[in-house]
Amino acid sequence: MANPVPSACCVVLAAVVVVYAQRHSQQDTRVQYERIGADVTMKCGAMDWDAAVTWTVNGSDIDESHLNGSYLVLRNVHLGHSGQYSCYEGSSWHLKYQTSLKVGTPPKEPVLMCRSNNYPKRFYCSWHLPSPTYIPNTFNISVIHGTREMVCEKEAVPKNRCHIRYLQLFSTVKYKVTLTVTNALGRNSTTITFDEFAIVKPDPPENVVAKPVPYSPRRLEVRWNNPSSWPDPESFPLKFFLRYRPLILDQWQHVELSDGTSHTITDAYAGKEYIIQVAAKDNDIGTWSDWSVAVHATPWTEEPKYLTTEAQAPETTTSSTSSFVPPPTTKICDQEKVVGSGAVAVSWAAGLVLAAAGVLFI
Repeated sequence: MANPVPSACCVVLAAVVVVYAQRHSQQDTRVQYERIGADVTMKCGAMDWDAAVTWTVNGSDIDESHLNGSYLVLRNVHLGHSGQYSCYEGSSWHLKYQTSLKVGTPPKEPVLMCRSNNYPKRFYCSWHLPSPTYIPNTFNISVIHGTREMVCEKEAVPKNRCHIRYLQLFSTVKYKVTLTVTNALGRNSTTITFDEFAIVKPDPPENVVAKPVPYSPRRLEVRWNNPSSWPDPESFPLKFFLRYRPLILDQWQHVELSDGTSHTITDAYAGKEYIIQVAAKDNDIGTWSDWSVAVHATPWTEEPKYLTTEAQAPETTTSSTSSFVPPPTTKICDQEKVVGSGAVAVSWAAGLVLAAAGVLFI
């Protein structure tokens, strides 16, 4: 006779597998975007309002208190509500609806900046949002020079930047750049206008080195290189601005240099460590670069001369002999002891004399 127990177990196992497969069956997933703070209602596909359904988020069952009939209601949603929502029909666990909820915000006005650090070749524009939206954003930028629209070539890294090649130098016509940001919840834009001279700003000088000058306790020699991104320093020379201060003070001293890539500081404090930085600017147009990486240096200091052991020996002996002075109280105390002892001796001698004299007189 066949054992019915294994057959029953197989039936139960098969049913579990079917339910699991139905519950996790694949279906085209929709994406639903909602604003932070909004109330969200999700309908379970084509199911009636009073149909028996089960909702899950990221595979976990949702409490029935969030249901209105077969509808799922989420109030005042926040970032934590983002996830994969699924609705299943009754106890059959047949998947009827699935959506990926993404909670975020519409974009605020973007921050846009344009700059030329390798004049006269090209300039670039970069942008960012003042606050995150938590959902994908699309940026579109347009550059117009007079009546001509120019191409802003996107860069792979960083992604929020593109560059524009100069087609006409020394033009007095202004550039107009407009950036528009869009996401599923809204859009925003910003526009700036400028002429080509206003956005010229070199990168900071490179390889700044500061060294002490031998036998000069108040001098420091500073050298640097032009920024490697500046394409033609011969035709478009740079001037430099140097600042320095000892670490013990907060106030900077400044020197502007019209040419050259070196300078000797002549008023440093002897023996004090200094911090030094350099900035660069086109000779005629634009603005100063950011400061270079800070370097540290200390002016030359004469090494101390140490005495030999032979020279120190007699000096130590003399010093120890001459420097010994007994404390005043001890000295006075010793004198009193000496005086007291002398008085006793005199009295004793006088007694002997008187005694001898008395014998003679007797």
